[in-house]
Amino acid sequence: MSRPLLQVQGVSKRFGGVQALSEVGLDVLPGQVHGLIGPNGAGKTTFFNTITGLVPVDAGRFELDGRAYKPSAVHLVAKAGIARTFQNIRLFADMTAIDNVRVGRHVRSRVGWWQAVLRTRAFLHEEQLITDKARELLAFVGLEGRAQQTARTLSYGDQRRLEIARALATEPKLLALDEPAAGMNATEKVQLRELIERIRQQGRAVLLIEHDVKLVMGLCDHVTVLDQGRLIASGSPAEVQRHPAVIAAYLGASHAPVAAKGDAQQGEGAR
Repeated sequence: MSRPLLQVQGVSKRFGGVQALSEVGLDVLPGQVHGLIGPNGAGKTTFFNTITGLVPVDAGRFELDGRAYKPSAVHLVAKAGIARTFQNIRLFADMTAIDNVRVGRHVRSRVGWWQAVLRTRAFLHEEQLITDKARELLAFVGLEGRAQQTARTLSYGDQRRLEIARALATEPKLLALDEPAAGMNATEKVQLRELIERIRQQGRAVLLIEHDVKLVMGLCDHVTVLDQGRLIASGSPAEVQRHPAVIAAYLGASHAPVAAKGDAQQGEGAR
């Protein structure tokens, strides 16, 4: 078994008198799509936000690619190698699609502020490289023909893909997606799944919070389940769906299991 890319252990967080998280952890392997699910109020968003630097922890240990990192600020997490999207889209609405991606790419900028002011040859060269990479990423997410459109004029699904392109521009080792399918229609969800598969094929790991159980079970390699701020199950989609605690807390006792990744493939092979 390969060493985890992301390893989180013993995360606890209290808000006043509410214990939101109690010694929660997970491991995400390189190139893995890892789902994080749970019923409303389970603590998954809080846990996700601790990993990505939005919420400080009371206790916990974080390692990325074998090195400890402190998720004390979003920009430090990005430099460590984790990029995220948000459930509520946070694009620069009046900027073009390509400029939104360029902003993400500037996290990896190497020239100093004085070179930018003087517009030195090194600065101009790097700006061209940033623009070229932004165009490449727009093509990767299927937005190559919309580079000069302002973000607010894009469809909802295109805005979701643009946010992913901007996150990828930081060259993350781990891409953290917060409810990426929220508000999408069936066609857009298919396109999203195909995009995440392409990201996986690049060797990047993906951590995914998602309410669409069918999408999670059909896409993820591993699923972690929280309930009331505690870890109740972790395993393959098939294993998680059969777990009594998950059925009781998340799916409901009478809920029939959704076809999981692996199960679906075996079923197709048997036809």
